[in-house]
Amino acid sequence: MLRSLLKQQNPVLKRIEGDEGTKLRLRYDIWYRTPERQQGARVWVDGREMLMLSSNDYLGLSGHPRVLEAAHTAAAEWGSSTTGARLANGSRAYHTRLEEKLAAFLGKEACHITSAGYLSCMSAPATFATKGDLILVDRNVHSSLWSGIILSGASYERFGHNDAGDLGEVLRNESADMAKLLVIEGVYSMEGHIAPLHELLPVAREHKLFTIMDDAHGLGVLGEGGRGTANHHQVAEELDVICGSLSKALSSTGGYVAGSREVVEYLRTHSKQTIFSAAISPAQAACAETALDILLSEPEHRERLWDNTRYYKQILSDLGLNYWNSETPAVPIVIGDKERVYRLWKKLWEDGIFTVLAISPAVPPGKDLIRTAISARHTREDLDKVGEALRRATKRL
Repeated sequence: MLRSLLKQQNPVLKRIEGDEGTKLRLRYDIWYRTPERQQGARVWVDGREMLMLSSNDYLGLSGHPRVLEAAHTAAAEWGSSTTGARLANGSRAYHTRLEEKLAAFLGKEACHITSAGYLSCMSAPATFATKGDLILVDRNVHSSLWSGIILSGASYERFGHNDAGDLGEVLRNESADMAKLLVIEGVYSMEGHIAPLHELLPVAREHKLFTIMDDAHGLGVLGEGGRGTANHHQVAEELDVICGSLSKALSSTGGYVAGSREVVEYLRTHSKQTIFSAAISPAQAACAETALDILLSEPEHRERLWDNTRYYKQILSDLGLNYWNSETPAVPIVIGDKERVYRLWKKLWEDGIFTVLAISPAVPPGKDLIRTAISARHTREDLDKVGEALRRATKRL
C-alpha cells in the first residue's frame, strides 16, 4: 500500500513503471539471454545446447590455453584486483607493460588502459574536445562516442556514413579558425564496414582536424598481424587518437586510448573517465597481453577467421540474404522490418542458433537486422548448420 502511494506521488517512479520500452523488452524476451555454460563456440541456455553466432571473440582466444594460464598466473602473483584508480593507488607494473606493448603494436608512442572499452571511447571526445570546438562525426558511430561528444560541450555536425565528400561539404561552411575534431570508427560493428581512411584523412588534413578513431572491431582483425584499421590503410601516424576495447579479439575486458605521449599524458590529466575509474585486474591485463603475443606468434587464428568469414558470406549470398556489403567478420543480416526480423531471430533461436536482434533506432530505419559475428572457433560444420537453419527460417518467413 505504501509503495503504491509512493509511486503515485513520485514522478520518476511513475515514469519507470509506465515505460513502454521496458514493457516491450520483457514481453518479447529478446535480450539479456544468459547462457549457464560455454564450451568453444557452443553455449547452453536453459540446459539447451546452442551455437554462438554473435560473439565478438573473433579469434577465439578466450579459451586459448596460454591466455587461461596467463590469467591464473597473474591472479596468483598480484591478487584479484588493485582496488583503486590508476591516478591514486591502483597503478601496477603489469598495466604499464601492457600499455607499452599495445602502443608499439598500434604504431603509437603511448597508451593508457582503462576499465572498459565504453569508457575509453567516451573519454576520447569528452577529453580532447571542449566548448567552442566543432566535432565532425560519422552519423553511424557507437553510443560510447556519442556519450563523449555530448559530455564534451562542443558543437557537432553529422556527416554521411563513410562519406568523405559529405564531410568536405559540411566543413566548407564552417569557420577556418574554429578548433575541429573528426570522430569515426575503424570498423562499424553493426554494418561491418571499414572506414575509408584514404578518403577521410586528406579532408582532415586540409581542415586541420584532430582525429579520433574507435577501432574496437578492427584490432586483431585487420592490418598486418591484426594491428587494426590504421595499419590496414598504412596511416597509423596520421591519426591523433586510436581508442577501443580489449574485449573483442583480445579476449579480455577493459579499453585503451593510444596516441602521442603528449596526447596520452593530457588524457591522464583531464579525463574523468580515466582518473576516477578503477584499474583493470591482473587477470584482465594478462589475458590481453598474452592475446597480443599470440597475434604475433600464431597467425593461423586470423587466417581461419577470414576463411570462415568468406565461407559464411557465400552462404548468405547463395540464400539471397542482404549482409549490407560487410567487409569484416561482423556480418549483419538485414531484413528491414521489425516484425519480420523478430520472426527470423525467433526461428533461428528455436533452431539452436544464438544471434542478436537490432532494430531502429539502434540501426537506421529500414535496416532492422540480425547481427551475426564470425569467429576462428567456428568450424565448417557449424557454418553449414547455420546455413541450413537460415534456409528453413527464410522459407517460413
